[in-house]
Amino acid sequence: MTDCPCGSGLALAACCGPYLAGEAAAPTPEALMRSRYSAFVTVNIDYLHDTLAPEARGDFERTETEIWAKDSKWLGLTINAAEGGGEGEDSGTVDFTARYRNKGQPYAHRELSNFRREGGRWFYVDGQIGGPRPVTQQRTTPKLGRNDPCSCGSGKKFKKCCGV
Repeated sequence: MTDCPCGSGLALAACCGPYLAGEAAAPTPEALMRSRYSAFVTVNIDYLHDTLAPEARGDFERTETEIWAKDSKWLGLTINAAEGGGEGEDSGTVDFTARYRNKGQPYAHRELSNFRREGGRWFYVDGQIGGPRPVTQQRTTPKLGRNDPCSCGSGKKFKKCCGV
């Protein structure tokens, strides 16, 4: 029994194996992401190509992808978050980190990937490297100046109380 490279804890034959062999389609964006990681590990370049959205296939460099996949030691996949892709949904995202070593250097590739369902099959559309962008926080209270009364109610100036 060979463990699935995607880190699910299942055997390859019970996890990503049927997808990689073309016997079944990944049912969710997360399952497709896991199977694409397993395709890199097993150097299944045809699967990587075939699971790209049609508009993304023009940029696919088969030879370079194969060389990179073969030259890398794959260390693990972490799914940080997955949204969408449920029944009746035709899009979803997966935030993941793929760890690998290439030419002795360790790497952690984090990406927020977009997926689309077409004809009942999920496809990788594109991704934002580095994961999701941080959300900008807006101040909801007025900014206190150093000489303003402290907001804690002590009666002292902010700089002599909570602003220390």
